[in-house]
Amino acid sequence: MSMKRNAKKIAYYSAILILVLVMLFSGLQILESTVFSPEQGVETKPISKKITRNGIDYFPRKDITVVLIMGIDQYGSVADSGSYNNKGAVDMLSLMIFDEKNHTYTVLGLNRDTMVDMPVLGIGGKVAGMQHAQLALSHTQGSGLQDSCENTKKTVSDLLYGLHIDNYLSMNMDAISILNDAVGGVRVTITEDFSHVDPTLVMGEVTLRGQQAINFVRTRKEVGDQLNISRMKRQEEYMKNFLSALLEKAEDSTFALTTYEQISPYVVTDMSTSVFTNLLQDYSDYAFTQILSPEGENVLTETYYEFHLDTKKLDELILQQFYTPYG
Repeated sequence: MSMKRNAKKIAYYSAILILVLVMLFSGLQILESTVFSPEQGVETKPISKKITRNGIDYFPRKDITVVLIMGIDQYGSVADSGSYNNKGAVDMLSLMIFDEKNHTYTVLGLNRDTMVDMPVLGIGGKVAGMQHAQLALSHTQGSGLQDSCENTKKTVSDLLYGLHIDNYLSMNMDAISILNDAVGGVRVTITEDFSHVDPTLVMGEVTLRGQQAINFVRTRKEVGDQLNISRMKRQEEYMKNFLSALLEKAEDSTFALTTYEQISPYVVTDMSTSVFTNLLQDYSDYAFTQILSPEGENVLTETYYEFHLDTKKLDELILQQFYTPYG
């Protein structure tokens, strides 16, 4: 296989991964039967039209598409909590930024402990107030389905100066082990002590299977320094190695269909089949650039860690990724 063809396949299948094999079957039917009207609840304010820094005017880029990916700290099929709140915090948040000018895509990872202002949803999904809390808790507002995803989308958008997020996708923990085993396991290097969590995760190289994959990407309590930043580094390693394993499945024509069917009960998205298909067609030959994350400081409170963003660095990152200088 030529390097060019290999690179194209990596881009194509990593796009499938990052969009997490959007459900085309039963999961999509779940979403279509659960209609959420943004007018009744969360409203995302439009991105600022102009930002001036050091005498230079910056305007929002119109040549990017942004997809929000969420990993929910919850097991089982997605289901309506029957209330205006739920227990599914979002443990992993990433923005896929597709650059239509340069034909590349970038991953922007957000720390789940980031302290932000978020809407609090009340009865009927209406905004009942605001709360300053960890970003992870934005998804616990609402039923756990589309309204919760919309609330996280709104919170992330406001954090990034009203960024327009085109689509979102969330998945429960079960999907991780299914995807992991579907590619034959993912090989990683264990550098932290997991003995209190999973004795099978011994130091050195390990091929993750089933629950091991979830423990590796999810756990931070009693592992290493217990910081989310350390967990994010493990997640980055896992993502890269997963892509390598996924590439080996490229010639299997039944792989995608089988995997769709397996993970669909654990996924929530606002992407229709046609939107998903168009994304894959439009971005299948895009090249991966890098994984970014905003800088900041971890602060341990009496009960949990808070991640306080470096606002100056965040401003620079937002301008770099989402704005373009005028002239």
